[in-house]
Amino acid sequence: MKTRKMTLKSATEDVVGTTLAAVSGIFGKLEYISSLREVGREPYSHWGLSRVYGGAVAQEALADVHRLLFLKVLHTPLSELQSDMMLSSEASQMKPEAYVENLRRRLPILVPQDLGGGSIRHFSSVLHALSTLASHRTRIPTDATPVV
Repeated sequence: MKTRKMTLKSATEDVVGTTLAAVSGIFGKLEYISSLREVGREPYSHWGLSRVYGGAVAQEALADVHRLLFLKVLHTPLSELQSDMMLSSEASQMKPEAYVENLRRRLPILVPQDLGGGSIRHFSSVLHALSTLASHRTRIPTDATPVV
């Protein structure tokens, strides 16, 4: 008899490794996760995850991943976010300027309920900077060092 090797994953690992693996870019992933809930509210809605892990565990995993993606945006250098914006806008079949403006309009839903130490103001500033870069079509040199 042939046995199959089964690896057990946490709900969070499942979201990151399976659900989000098919989504391009940090912003694409953040948009997807945030689309699974109503504006600024819980619960998230993901039928498959809830079925496999149960509603409470699925909610916790989706909230954790949402917070982690939000914080990842805040901790990622602007040059990388600009590249990610280009990738995500292309995947959405939108011009970069329109893509970032769409993100700015959807700010309330993109922000997780638990900010994990991040701030809405910082996130808004990042989107504003990306909007300015997109509208000016400016590339940040990859060897640019941040001013401290």
